[in-house]
Amino acid sequence: MNLNKLVYLCLIILTTIITVNKNFANNTEKMNDNLIRPEYLKVGDTIAIVAPSGILNDHQNYIDKAKNLLESWKLNVVIGENIYNNYGHFSGTDEERTQDFQKALNDKTISAIWCARGGYGAMRVIDNLDYSEYIKNPKWIIGYSDITAIHNDLNILGSESIHSIMCKSLEDKDVNKDESILALKQVLFGEKLSYEFKNIEENKLGKTKGQLVGGNLTLIHCLIGSKSSINTNNKILFIEDLGEYLYHIDRMLVSLKRAGYFDKCKGLIVGDFSDLRKNTTPFGKNLKEIILDAVKDFDFPVLFEFPAGHEKLNMPLILGREIIMDINKSTSNIEFL
Repeated sequence: MNLNKLVYLCLIILTTIITVNKNFANNTEKMNDNLIRPEYLKVGDTIAIVAPSGILNDHQNYIDKAKNLLESWKLNVVIGENIYNNYGHFSGTDEERTQDFQKALNDKTISAIWCARGGYGAMRVIDNLDYSEYIKNPKWIIGYSDITAIHNDLNILGSESIHSIMCKSLEDKDVNKDESILALKQVLFGEKLSYEFKNIEENKLGKTKGQLVGGNLTLIHCLIGSKSSINTNNKILFIEDLGEYLYHIDRMLVSLKRAGYFDKCKGLIVGDFSDLRKNTTPFGKNLKEIILDAVKDFDFPVLFEFPAGHEKLNMPLILGREIIMDINKSTSNIEFL
């Protein structure tokens, strides 16, 4: 074979490889648009309460309160076998926490898994979890904060999940009147979810549509570059956090920007950033200014002050669900499709 024929053959092979890879990427993105949607709950279904993260100090009050609440919704409740264990910072060893979560994932009689609390620990168990049975019998997984690590993996797997209050959140709540709790019940039982707020000056106006992803900013940042790093292309990103310095927040947002998280993002929803810590040297910008600066090169709408995160009002979000976000001069609207 002469040199010209060899070069020609190599070009044909290279073109074929590029075309196949491009088609595979397009198909993968299309598949990710149609996520698994677990069945909504009905009377008589069973929810498991498990603790994949931090230790449950003074647990009796809020676990019993959570159990009684679910039973008042005419649901059955199963408590994880190791939920009350104590292993330093964690509610049991990595193996024990994995065991409880895996058992709930595999159990066909369980329709939802409610995480008892956040803190830290989910990142230590996510690589141990096997979702093969979950895919056959999907169920709603509920939590926020540290549970973002699990939400990320579920989104990558191709499943919806619920960013919402956890059992520990019930400690100081009137469960019969709290808006967050009532909204969670509505979501779990399949009522349509939408929000409308009065617009604020700092919001960046615009209308957009995309799949909702995200959660705790620190967790999203920690998972960059790992197999649990979410794809934000053509999606709307939600972020919230607790107890951070402003310069920490700026650093994390710059990291997300450098990692391409905003390049093809369709919108940004900013939840509560609670208990911000003060540095001895003033940073020079407030939270909203930091966020707007991080996304100033991108033409997507930004919604501030969404009531989700580490405050008393923590409204549910269906992660993985396509939403329409419309921010105009008078109101900001989010509709879950």
